Amino acid sequence: MSRPRSPLFVLFLTVFIDLVGFGIIIPVLPLYAEHFHASPVAIGWLTGIYSGMQIIFTPILGKLSDRFGRRPVLMVSIAGTAIGFALMGMATALPLLFVARILAGITGGNISIPQAYIADVTAPEQRSRAMGMIGAAFGLGFTFGPLIGGVMSRISYSAPFYFAAGLAVANALLVYLILPESLSREHRVRPHADASIAEVFRHGRGMFAIVVATYFFLIAGFSIMTTLFALFTEKRFGYDARANGYLFGFIGILTVVVQGGLIGRLVKIFGEVTLARVGMLLTAASLAILPFSNHLPFLLLACAGLSFGSGFASPPLSGLASQMIDRSWQGRALGVMQSAGSTGRLLGPLLGGWLLMFDLGKPIAEYSRTPFLVGALLCFVGALLALCLKKRTDDRSAENIAAVSSA
Repeated sequence: MSRPRSPLFVLFLTVFIDLVGFGIIIPVLPLYAEHFHASPVAIGWLTGIYSGMQIIFTPILGKLSDRFGRRPVLMVSIAGTAIGFALMGMATALPLLFVARILAGITGGNISIPQAYIADVTAPEQRSRAMGMIGAAFGLGFTFGPLIGGVMSRISYSAPFYFAAGLAVANALLVYLILPESLSREHRVRPHADASIAEVFRHGRGMFAIVVATYFFLIAGFSIMTTLFALFTEKRFGYDARANGYLFGFIGILTVVVQGGLIGRLVKIFGEVTLARVGMLLTAASLAILPFSNHLPFLLLACAGLSFGSGFASPPLSGLASQMIDRSWQGRALGVMQSAGSTGRLLGPLLGGWLLMFDLGKPIAEYSRTPFLVGALLCFVGALLALCLKKRTDDRSAENIAAVSSA
């Protein structure tokens, strides 16, 4: 089969479809869980258990992609995601919904594989811009996914999950039929060369650990918002799943603008380190003002700040991480970084659900104030860590760029 001119474009479509499926459930899942009489703490666990599985399995999937190649591991993981979504739609009680989320989390920790693919086929100085492509796919997924989920929830709460399962099946077929392999056999890790997580950190030196920690605090703070946003807008503004889909669509459009169009130019002007610092501070400030939103324009302003803040921070952090690691370590290292993000996505919802209990019984104007302010504090801690970031000057991966093709 002939190779496509730009495998990065195919990879963009792959991530986009994957994120549409993920985005579909965002405005629906908390309300779906309430349908099964789930408490705020249970909703936090339901959201967080997905990421809890990714803490364990994201580095494993990354390591497998270093050994067997990016394409087969990505294809199998997407197929597993389809099964998880289908089980969510079939759920008739809260325990089965938890089982489905666990399965989806085990197979859904595959974002490090597209990132490793990008590291395979791009030069170090182009990586942050290319990582922005992943962010743009996220943004488009958050644009169309929640909109589709909100609209389809009018049919039933289970309909969005079945639709997401169908998208995942189509995505697995797309990878199988079109996406070429990026990691040549001579660069694949042999079984005896497997490295522990500690060795990955030693290989990346101390700066890699700072990047991973910064990313953890960004995701932990941000995930508190995504977990409680639908409940917050329902209580504060009376918005249903469809209205929340529109709001997430607004966030997604801005994310596409930042990560799909601006991030490459901004990296050239300011550099990854400066953008990461600004993005962390902007995310913290936006989370801090979010619970004080009493009118739609103010709410949209806070959402815009969250889009720009996370858009400025996430691709540069991924780019910095990939520049600190040899090509044969990319899957494992970026898997470790995404595992740290998954840890944030586990602890953030759990912390947010627990903190929300302190706001129950208070006036509606104070609903979600405690968890959102704590989320802002977490992002501020990440901003302090970002002040310690420095870009490596002895990049080891420059001599190992893949000869696949580049966009």
